[in-house]
Amino acid sequence: MNKLLSLIKNNKAISWVLGFQLFRLILLPFMGLMPQDAYYYLYGQNLSLSYFDHPGMIGYILRLFTDIFGQSIFVIKFADFAVTTLTILSFYKLASYFLSKEKLQRAFILLASTLFISILSFNSTPDVPLLLFWTLSLICLYKAIFENKSGFWILGGIAMGLAFNSKYTALLLQIGLIAFLIFSNKYRKLLISPWLWLSIIISIAVMFPVWWWNYQNEFASFAFQSSERTSSISEFKISPNYFFGAIGHQMFLLVPVLFLIFITFTFKYIKRAITQFKIPKAKTLFLLAFFIPTFVGFFSLTPIYWVKLNWMMPSYITGIIIAGIFINKKLLKAQVIISIIFHFLVGLQVVFYLVPIKSDDTWIGWKELAAETEKLQQKYPNTFIFSDDNYKTSACLNFFMNDKVYAQNILGLPSLHFDYLGDDLTALNSKNAIFIDSDKRFKNRDKNGSQHNELSNYFDNITEIEPVIIKLNNKEVRKFWIYYCTNYQSKK
Repeated sequence: MNKLLSLIKNNKAISWVLGFQLFRLILLPFMGLMPQDAYYYLYGQNLSLSYFDHPGMIGYILRLFTDIFGQSIFVIKFADFAVTTLTILSFYKLASYFLSKEKLQRAFILLASTLFISILSFNSTPDVPLLLFWTLSLICLYKAIFENKSGFWILGGIAMGLAFNSKYTALLLQIGLIAFLIFSNKYRKLLISPWLWLSIIISIAVMFPVWWWNYQNEFASFAFQSSERTSSISEFKISPNYFFGAIGHQMFLLVPVLFLIFITFTFKYIKRAITQFKIPKAKTLFLLAFFIPTFVGFFSLTPIYWVKLNWMMPSYITGIIIAGIFINKKLLKAQVIISIIFHFLVGLQVVFYLVPIKSDDTWIGWKELAAETEKLQQKYPNTFIFSDDNYKTSACLNFFMNDKVYAQNILGLPSLHFDYLGDDLTALNSKNAIFIDSDKRFKNRDKNGSQHNELSNYFDNITEIEPVIIKLNNKEVRKFWIYYCTNYQSKK
């Protein structure tokens, strides 16, 4: 213990990283349930080889933690925190292969200071396990390529497969690997190595559960992910809001100093390659191979497509290692100061909820809504509950309530993985229901006044009752419209 304390005292990087992690850990109990937490918890409670909109790794992790430690919001958050901590430690190991001791410490601080690490520590998404297995994949591939340790090709294949079983973005690992070997004069010969192709075959074998689930379900997940993206891109509508929105997101996730360093070295390496036909040295090329396709690839779409803030996250792993080469003490200090300010403001928002969030993507009000919904069921007995916002309200209520809560599949609408839970909706025929609809903009306590015409196709009568108002610290913060619907008739 004394040696550990001495190491922490004498290593400023470790001290800073522990400081950021301690802040995140202290903040965990104040975090309420996010809709994503509830939805992927639902994954884990309905075990399957894969799921409609994503592979199931995050669901399996939440199932493991809640089976061991019990179902609670804190356990859900702690699962994210624990996996992300493993990602931070794996990053340190990976970065040590490329950086001197001083630059390694700077990269370590850079990673820990980012907001994206905080988001991964607080919110259950497929990116949580993706970044862990992405980093482990790069460690194994480094060992296989640069240290010529053949066994790591096998481990790398396993890690790449597990990354894919976390999120489809992981296909960029194989793309980055092949791209690196094509452009590397020294290691191009590995393209004909049986170890390379064995690694890729193993990764595909590990992906088998996802492929098999898709085969059994008419490739529904692959079709959903590909059609949703390509249909939006095909509209080809140039929008400055997309571009500047992406910049704002990235500056927030990375903190502005680190983001600008990303832009600077990306421009530098691309310009050198185009104008001088110079390819970086092997180790730098390796890092760029797992940075450029993801970061530049997605960023190039931003003028015509709303790129989600988490899509570029895998590129941050090697991008931050490269940034560790360029950043000086002055810029690192600026990064840490800005990061502390950002985290302080985030902490205030989490604890005191200073700024209302005009969205269902919030940690506020779900538990209270569940309690009010149970009261409504007592007032209107023998009713089932459903909502119509893809998954958010339904998933959150399912987490807190004993009775099953349904999604918009009740109305014959596509409902993500709710469509694959095996529910026999005809068993609900002739029953009454309570329909819950969130008022995202919440301006007053009035009823909605809308009768939701789509409800009349499935129910005989629809009556709007008094909305549910959620309070926090004696302040009204959320509102849900409530409808009592009689005599449900499924169209299936």
